[in-house]
Amino acid sequence: MRIAVTGASGFCGSHVVRAALAAGHEVACHGRRPGPAGRHVPWDATAGEPDFTGADAVVHCAAAVADLPRDTGAGAGAEAAQYAVNVAGTERLLRAAGDRPLVWVSSASVYDPRADRGSVGEDHPTEAGQLNAYGRTKAAGERLALAAGAVVLRPRAVYGPGDPHLVPRLLERVRRGRLLLPGGDVRLSLTAVQNLADACLSAVGAGRTGDRPWTPVAYNIADARPYRRDEVVRAVLAAHGVTARIHHVPAPLARLAARTGRLPGLTPYAVDQLSRDVVLDLTRARTQGWRPHRDLDAFLRETATGPAPRP
Repeated sequence: MRIAVTGASGFCGSHVVRAALAAGHEVACHGRRPGPAGRHVPWDATAGEPDFTGADAVVHCAAAVADLPRDTGAGAGAEAAQYAVNVAGTERLLRAAGDRPLVWVSSASVYDPRADRGSVGEDHPTEAGQLNAYGRTKAAGERLALAAGAVVLRPRAVYGPGDPHLVPRLLERVRRGRLLLPGGDVRLSLTAVQNLADACLSAVGAGRTGDRPWTPVAYNIADARPYRRDEVVRAVLAAHGVTARIHHVPAPLARLAARTGRLPGLTPYAVDQLSRDVVLDLTRARTQGWRPHRDLDAFLRETATGPAPRP
């Protein structure tokens, strides 16, 4: 197949490009910067429609993520900047894609955090309640994509080689051998970027087994099993040679600190994501034949750095 990938120079997009090329497909990388391989087609999601001439299918990874730990979503500037890409950019994308099979990569951040998320199905509310501009604009963008007949994928906390967000931000929060976490231990879904890339290709019928395109609805995408938060944190720290003691801050106190800005980088969104169970139900994606094959243990084995050097 000839597959167009938007946001091809980004974390998720670059992995989709590599997976597509490894499967023998031709790839056009749409974005402001070239992707890791394949043909570069310049496109700014805030202006103009992408040129998908010759493409058999489209995988849309381009998104305005902003700085999630600091994104309270109340500021008009952050909201407008993310709307320009995640919503208005989606409108341009849909016009250009026409009737081609389209995968629109969304996020579990679209789910309303006010309802229980111990087992989140795709019918969980997404109409309101998001705690930041990212969640709100991704929810608005995916509504457009679903109405146009796209397959929407909702991963949570994507990690893997080249991760610019999840692991680096965790390591940044270690101070003087201590790491503060809000609330007690919880169960969390995480998504290996390779699992997401496989789902993207499978959804447009370009997977390793020659799948047919998936039914155009929303699908949760994550690793096969949820993780215990504290276990994950300890494993990540150990793999990067960082020694730190975990201290649990009562959730109400953490929420107060987030609202008042007393702890830099801590927002209501971050507290919510770290202090409550968030487990994605993968049943719908599994019915399409997709199976997650990567997990955090494999990633950490490949990236372990050993003990931290003594000062």
